[in-house]
Amino acid sequence: MKIDEAREVRTTCPYCGVGCGVLAKVAANGEVTVRGDPDHPANFGRLCSKGSALAETIDLDGRLLYPEIHGRRTDWDEALDLVASTFSRTIAEHGRDAVAFYVSGQLLTEDYYVANKLMKGFIGSANIDTNSRLCMASSVAGHRRAFGSDTVPGSYEDLELADLIVLVGSNLAWCHPVLYQRIAAAREKRPDMKVVLVDPRRTMTADIADMHLAIAPDGDVALFTGLLAYLGQHNALDRTYITAHTTGFGQALFAASALDLAGIAAATGLGEDELVRFYSLFAATANTVTVYSQGVNQSSSGTDKVNAIINCHLATGRIGKPGAGPFSVTGQPNAMGGREVGGLANMLAAHMEIENPEHRDRVQRFWSAPAVAEKPGLKAVEMFQAVADGRIKALWIMATNPVDSMPDADAVEAAIKACPFVVVSDVLAKTDTVRHAHVRLPAAAWGEKDGSVTNSERRISRQRAFLATPGEARADWWIVAEVAKRMGFDEAFSHPSPADIFAEHAALSAFENDGARDFDIGAYAGVDAETYEELAPFQWPAPSQGTPLWPAGHLPLRGGDQPSSWPSLVVNVAERAPSVELPISHLEGEMAGRPEGGVQAGHSSASTRFFANGNFYTPDGKARFIPIRPVPQTRTNEKFPLVLNTGRVRDHWHTMTRTGKSQRLSQHLAEPFAEIHPADAQHFGIGDADIVRVSTEHGEVLLRALVTARQRPGSVFVPMHWTDQFSARARVDALVAPITDPISGQPASKNVAARVERFAAVAFGFAVLAERPASIDADYWSLARCAAGWRLELALEADRDWPGFAASLFGADAPGETLAYHDVAGGHYRFARFAGSRLTGALYLAPRPVAVSRGWAVEQLSADHADRRGRLAIVAGRPGGNSVDRGAIVCSCFGVGANQIAEAVRGGCVSVEAIGATLHAGTNCGSCRAEIRTIIEARRLHAAE
Repeated sequence: MKIDEAREVRTTCPYCGVGCGVLAKVAANGEVTVRGDPDHPANFGRLCSKGSALAETIDLDGRLLYPEIHGRRTDWDEALDLVASTFSRTIAEHGRDAVAFYVSGQLLTEDYYVANKLMKGFIGSANIDTNSRLCMASSVAGHRRAFGSDTVPGSYEDLELADLIVLVGSNLAWCHPVLYQRIAAAREKRPDMKVVLVDPRRTMTADIADMHLAIAPDGDVALFTGLLAYLGQHNALDRTYITAHTTGFGQALFAASALDLAGIAAATGLGEDELVRFYSLFAATANTVTVYSQGVNQSSSGTDKVNAIINCHLATGRIGKPGAGPFSVTGQPNAMGGREVGGLANMLAAHMEIENPEHRDRVQRFWSAPAVAEKPGLKAVEMFQAVADGRIKALWIMATNPVDSMPDADAVEAAIKACPFVVVSDVLAKTDTVRHAHVRLPAAAWGEKDGSVTNSERRISRQRAFLATPGEARADWWIVAEVAKRMGFDEAFSHPSPADIFAEHAALSAFENDGARDFDIGAYAGVDAETYEELAPFQWPAPSQGTPLWPAGHLPLRGGDQPSSWPSLVVNVAERAPSVELPISHLEGEMAGRPEGGVQAGHSSASTRFFANGNFYTPDGKARFIPIRPVPQTRTNEKFPLVLNTGRVRDHWHTMTRTGKSQRLSQHLAEPFAEIHPADAQHFGIGDADIVRVSTEHGEVLLRALVTARQRPGSVFVPMHWTDQFSARARVDALVAPITDPISGQPASKNVAARVERFAAVAFGFAVLAERPASIDADYWSLARCAAGWRLELALEADRDWPGFAASLFGADAPGETLAYHDVAGGHYRFARFAGSRLTGALYLAPRPVAVSRGWAVEQLSADHADRRGRLAIVAGRPGGNSVDRGAIVCSCFGVGANQIAEAVRGGCVSVEAIGATLHAGTNCGSCRAEIRTIIEARRLHAAE
């Protein structure tokens, strides 16, 4: 793509499942800026800190730009021929189940569709699974058990219409900030609106909560089965809805009555009075939305948790109505799109079932495929176990980093290293997974990719390219299709563009669909390239008004059929795509009447809901209550007495392959940490900012201790993002056991038996560096980007030759002047290297965690240091008289530090709004507002003393 004039492109954020619209503006000189799309119905112009920093992540630093075989640069023909021939030979020698694809919610729907089509329809195996298995598989399983389909009933606007929102296992303020801000804004307009947070940790989301239930790990099943029993005991049921639209209520209520209130309290770790307050609030509030995320899904009882929640909504008829319903929010930008195309090993495309022979036959006929997989494939954890034991001999990993994200990650890494043939398609040349690939294929990145994604409310949006594809990088769908052609499947994979793939995907959703399947976007089956380019966000279903798509006896995509030769639809997609509402009243009555409302094709906030009038996707059209009995999930023991909980932080995502590029996003939390309750810290002899060793049966990591009463006693929280690219020993998923939910196959990443002990460091260090060091000889280190360079945290178990150590970090052969200060007796050492008037490195060492202001030190890399006195201030490690120390960064969007906020409070800013008006902090994504409020309250307490 030639960049020769300023333009603004509508696209979609590549981070979480909120699916925010983004306007990317490309200047004539190629400079890119981003802002939220005010017309996109997911975010209405809001962006979180990560989305706001997207323009900082699109540089070519570290990009994989050319195909490689065994580390040797090659061309596409040689690389693709090798992949195709090796997969074909492996299948011929060992069977179709000896190969596997492990794909990603980072893929676009068109990428996902082609990969699924190749594996399930033409290779004939279902060994294709996705990292979304780690995110929302339990929601899929729970939906299918209850509804007969993987259907999310509600929409985002329900969060604004609800009178009660129950957030379960969801730190919405940090993980889905735009949704959090929608709720916060709605609550300001309606102060009577209530929010309950169910989470072992008092996260920043608690700032908006009227009630925080600090539940025991995996206590959610007991909490919601107890709620169902309470609703039955207090006549808070919608018996009309239960009778007309559900089955199995009696059995579910009987199972829920197994525990009395005291038993529920014991199982949840909550007080009986807390339970009664929550239960009575839920019972009395008709408009209730229960939002749940990884705290529910990532559990060995995750599917039961999902169904326990759904049971309560079915029992009260609170589903599919404005402001009411269970709501799963996903963690990846296209987890939902992957579900739609059958990206999971136990699903077929278009929400069809791999176990259903009619569905298999339908998909096979549509694709004109030689054979469709007849049984579910290996789910993610099983897949890598099969790689380890040799059943899988050829593995293709696309757009994901399982060496860091999978449970038992060290075993996963060993399996990949031992696999005879590993292909990785990725954007970066160096990740913890790419380093083990035999063939490395350069994929297009966000800004270069062209396709579609689906967000958590079933809204399909376009990701559009606004940057030229660098080097020889290619779209993932193109890479897969080229391999498929070389395997002999030319006709079925002769897709000229993503528009053609989307049209085929839409046509399959409508193929022989008489309303018995929820996913139907048949109105877009005839979409052409021009209409696809202008496609506005829309919520599915978007059916073709009941008109058959194909004449009798005609099947799409036989031979070289392209969309231009397909039969015309009654609905002219090209005419209605910009903003026209497609009515779906034809779905009522005979065709089940499942969606409530209208299907939106344009930038409307109106939404489509399912199930208010029943009509579920089960054989009898009724929802199924699932009888659930709480089962204790205790895993701790004398050797490992603490519960390890893993999760996300505010400004990083996944394994930092994108956010790690942004210096702004590394200001808030620049190193991996372990949150520990003060009582546990005292018991184990751990001080704040110590380095701690967290261990389980599977491995150990080294992390910075963060002692906080926000943590539940007996638990430790560790973020999941840090990898070997950014830290020495912080791959926390190496500690997680490969225990999975027996139904969904989702790993239990929130309840791991662990122990914590102080790491006996003799020296702690902090450095700022203009260049990333080639190697770091330290027991603990964590590296993060900063303005004009890098910041580095260190801890060492033994003394070093400190001048030599400093030289190795600064670059031993780099010219310049080094100033140093040595206090041998006290164990304090400081070094500063200058090249002319520019600081190229500063290192501070001490026997305790270094007290130098990180924010001030980082800024010195960008400052002019011609003045000798200023150089000595750097060696001293403290600002000079004219320097300003912002303190630890609180607001990443505007770079506002804690010291600045405290100073503003002293100056009379005594509210979050006043701070925002003065410093802008908290006025963009708002995810720092809780921290700002904490600083304000701390200053008030200090003043009162």
